[in-house]
Amino acid sequence: MVHLDLIFMGSADFAVPSLQALLTAGHRVRAVYAQPPKPAGRGHKERPCPVHAFAAARGLLVRTPRSLRDPGEPAAVAALKADAAVVAAYGLLLPKAVLDTPRLGCLNVHASLLPRWRGAAPIQRALLAGDRETGITIMRMDEGLDTGPILLQRAVPIGPATTAAALHDTLAVLGATLIVETLDGVAAGTLTPVPQPNDGVTYAAKLTRDEGRIDWRQPADRIERQVRALNPWPGVWLDHAGERIKVLGAVAVPGSGAPGTALDAGLTVACGEGAIRLTRVQRAGRAPLDAEAFVRGCPVPAGTVLG
Repeated sequence: MVHLDLIFMGSADFAVPSLQALLTAGHRVRAVYAQPPKPAGRGHKERPCPVHAFAAARGLLVRTPRSLRDPGEPAAVAALKADAAVVAAYGLLLPKAVLDTPRLGCLNVHASLLPRWRGAAPIQRALLAGDRETGITIMRMDEGLDTGPILLQRAVPIGPATTAAALHDTLAVLGATLIVETLDGVAAGTLTPVPQPNDGVTYAAKLTRDEGRIDWRQPADRIERQVRALNPWPGVWLDHAGERIKVLGAVAVPGSGAPGTALDAGLTVACGEGAIRLTRVQRAGRAPLDAEAFVRGCPVPAGTVLG
């Protein structure tokens, strides 16, 4: 194994296992780039992102520019004289001047089987679409949106009960394994980048808060996937008695009726096709509850129309 001089660029939780794996493998991380701290919590105090916090705790140099297009940033990257840059859930665009700097290029850990689900929310979009599998792609970055050639790719199945949180964690660990394997292959000259195919391109648009509202006119299986895909963010919700109720768990079941109408007193609701049983919900400011406990304190009789 060749130990390389690296720059790591990442911000979100997804990227932390990759940084840990590179350090464990003995690579020299010359600097970590992360998004700047942001106000968080009730006091709105600035809080570093997960990668920043992890790197600082290990004494690594952390840089948090607001843009890599600012004057001087490409030169600062070049001054590190890195063999490669590893990018994972960073959140900032890399200009050509940065992409061209490392000797072995900038390698991205992407949470889909490219070219399917290029873009910001590949895990959630795969679940919403009902995909049977997804995976990790390690690609050499170019100036396009996740269009670079593929170095390594590995699939994982998506089961009928897979949630975004569970899939996120599985792919984060897989990405950490594959980036170490990829760097070994690139350094040894045994991995050759392969252009992405033109067929099968889809885009994983950034999630919005509005996508969390349940549209009861949708088929039950689509709403069930929505619940699995959009928790914890932006969260899935409905309106009842002037209150917004979060939906944390649901299962599609047989049933029919006017969309949005409770079919029983146990939170089974008619959809555009079939019905959905809400299994875990949460009122604002309250703890999450299983459906049985929820309806004891907040009854939803059959015939109630939910918003």
